Amino acid sequence: MKTAVTAREVMNREFVGASESDDLYETAELLVREDETTALVLRGNEPIGVVTEQDLLGHLVDTDDASDSTVGDAMVESVPSVTPDARLTDVRDTMLEWSAGWLLVMEDGDPVGTVTEHDVLAAARMESESTEQVTDSQEVATAGQAATADGATTAAEDRFEQQGICSACGTFTRNLASFNGQLLCADCRNV
Repeated sequence: MKTAVTAREVMNREFVGASESDDLYETAELLVREDETTALVLRGNEPIGVVTEQDLLGHLVDTDDASDSTVGDAMVESVPSVTPDARLTDVRDTMLEWSAGWLLVMEDGDPVGTVTEHDVLAAARMESESTEQVTDSQEVATAGQAATADGATTAAEDRFEQQGICSACGTFTRNLASFNGQLLCADCRNV
């Protein structure tokens, strides 16, 4: 029996960082360019807060002249975090407790990655597969498929266990495989 899925297995090791003195517009541009919704605000290597797209927009709407605004003006000083060894259920519970769509993963006082709601959903399948014991594994043909005499499907690539959302690009696919602790589509595995 495999162990439970941990934050280390599903976390994204790359994240957007900003300094509290960074220009607000430049940080917004960075978030758009990196296709991220949250930037970790660092003082040196120490996380001191976060700034989200909503924080940036809220500050811009509330301020008459935001041309001199910095990340420090819009950031939230609380940083929800977990350790890399936190179980997936603990990650989920911490997200719910903080009403956050992401968590910072901290190890020995240093940020090592982030976990998003999407990561938790994609990994939930991994955890259920590692803890679930199948008692009856009879396959059934789905609509549009020809069934064999014993009722099994004839197309192995259409098995339900292989379809889902790619952890890297978010695309729904019928060809997922576990790679470095993430469920990836064929395109993302080849990158």
